[in-house]
Amino acid sequence: PDVFPDELPGIPPVRDVEFNIELIPGSEPISKAPYHMVPIELKELKDQLQELLEQGFIRPSVSPWGAPVLFVKKKDGSMRLCIDYRELNKITIRNRYPLPRIDDLFDQLQGDMHFSKIDLRSGYHQLRVKEQDISKTAFRTRYGHYEFLVMPFGLTNAPAVFMDLMNRIFHEFLDKFVIVFIDDILVFSKSKEEHEDHLRTVLQTLR
Repeated sequence: PDVFPDELPGIPPVRDVEFNIELIPGSEPISKAPYHMVPIELKELKDQLQELLEQGFIRPSVSPWGAPVLFVKKKDGSMRLCIDYRELNKITIRNRYPLPRIDDLFDQLQGDMHFSKIDLRSGYHQLRVKEQDISKTAFRTRYGHYEFLVMPFGLTNAPAVFMDLMNRIFHEFLDKFVIVFIDDILVFSKSKEEHEDHLRTVLQTLR
């Protein structure tokens, strides 16, 4: 149950990798007015903000930064809260940590017959934002001004930083029986017995 929780248990532990936002020198804080929302979106906004506050992922902010928010409809009809960080991303220095090539990943699977895919629930929220960069994640809403303590979706360097964390965690198993692409883990093995051992190892590592 501690590997497959219904909800994440709050703010993640301090890790070697933290999310930082390095700006192009001379950049000034950017703040945008909240976007218009219809009543159904405002209700959803209030609910999701409350949930994020209860989980400890966001806190009220007095930051000079402030991005607007919007909703994107997911395949299942539910609404994903998205922060529009485009203006912040324009002045952020890119992290060039390499993402793996898909064809390289598939090359690892030759001859393997047993596969399991693990999708990390709210993977980005398992990484803390560096204390000095928390204010840059601030966003403005009809219901107040907030900032993230954990890595939010929508920031330009988020995939690279998360990939770095996953590669560190699974370093000794990569390309032996594990391949990782951002927050998806694929476990591959030649036999059922071997696969059970590999899965056990991966789940133990994720603890």
